[in-house]
Amino acid sequence: MSKSLLVISRQAPWSGLSAREALDIVLAGGAYDLPIGLLFLDDGVLQLRQDQRAASLQQKDLTANLKALEMFGIEEVFACGKSLAERGMFPGNLNIAIQQLPQEQDISDLIDRYDHVITI
Repeated sequence: MSKSLLVISRQAPWSGLSAREALDIVLAGGAYDLPIGLLFLDDGVLQLRQDQRAASLQQKDLTANLKALEMFGIEEVFACGKSLAERGMFPGNLNIAIQQLPQEQDISDLIDRYDHVITI
């Protein structure tokens, strides 16, 4: 029986390699049919913005990687409601569909559902 994994992505898409590494881990796990989830927290929710201008920062746009999650069977994609609201973001205007977690307790409950948790 496979152990489940939750990856928590907390970094903005342009703040280094962490955002890309989190997505790489999730996509690799999906390729091997690992039960895996992805939670965007804090500045990590900025990866979900529709209007990424990565080229102006000489960065690669992560939107294609995010849209590949579904292709790799990653259906457990979450975002902290508080983090979204603090950054003026809402589930209806994101570049992928997510499940919003409105309360801190919801996040704790989510973490408890997984065998392993990686925070990046």
